[in-house]
Amino acid sequence: MAEFNFIQTLHSSTKRDYVARVVEADKAECAAKAQQWGQDYWDGERRFGYGGYRYDGRWRPVAEELARHLNLKPGMRLLDVGCGKGFLLYEFTQVVPGLVVAGLDISAYAIDNAKPEIKPFLTVGDAASLPYGDGEFDAVVSLGCLHNLNLPDLWRAVGELQRVCPGTAKYVMVESFRDEREKANLLYWQLTCRSFHDPQSWAWLFGQAGYRGDWGFIFFE
Repeated sequence: MAEFNFIQTLHSSTKRDYVARVVEADKAECAAKAQQWGQDYWDGERRFGYGGYRYDGRWRPVAEELARHLNLKPGMRLLDVGCGKGFLLYEFTQVVPGLVVAGLDISAYAIDNAKPEIKPFLTVGDAASLPYGDGEFDAVVSLGCLHNLNLPDLWRAVGELQRVCPGTAKYVMVESFRDEREKANLLYWQLTCRSFHDPQSWAWLFGQAGYRGDWGFIFFE
C-alpha cells in the first residue's frame, strides 16, 4: 500500500488568501455553520465553505486517473464515501460505462442537490458506520472526507472502508502538511477539519487501523 498524489494540481488551482480567511470574519462562527453541512457550506458565501459547488467537469481527470489506478472495469461495484453532490461518481460512470456506483455523504443538502443522473445512487449516512454489507464493494474511494472526523470516528471509518471492501482497490485522500507553513495555512483555511496529521502520521494510522489500499494528500502551499 502506498502514497499516490495526483490531486494537488487541481487543489492548487484555487487561489487562497489564508490570512484574510482568519481576520475578515468570525472564524469560529463560520466553522460552526460550515459543520452543519447545509446550504451555507455548499452554496452560500465563501467564508462558510465552497461558495457555490456546481458541476464544471473538473473531476473528469480525477476519475480517469483513479479508474486506471484502481483498474476499474464494467460491472465492478464502486463506493464513494464523502461523495458530496456526486460529481466524481458521475464522472466515473462516464469513464467506465457499466460501473455500478454508490455514494454516501453526511450532508442531506448535498444529496438533495446532487447531479440528477447520479442522485438515485446516493445515500445520507455516516462514514464511521456504513450501511452496507461486508465485502459489498470491489473498490472504494474517499476524497476530502476522513480528516473531518475526530480520531475515534476516523479509526472506525477506516475500519469500515476495509470491511465493505476487503481487497486493495481503495483510495483515500486527506488534508495534511509537510512543514510549519503548510500547517499554519491549513489551520487558517479549514472550517471542518478535526484530524490534523503530517503524512507520516497518516500512514501510521492507516496501517494500525488495518487499512489495505492507497492514500494521498492535499497540501495548503
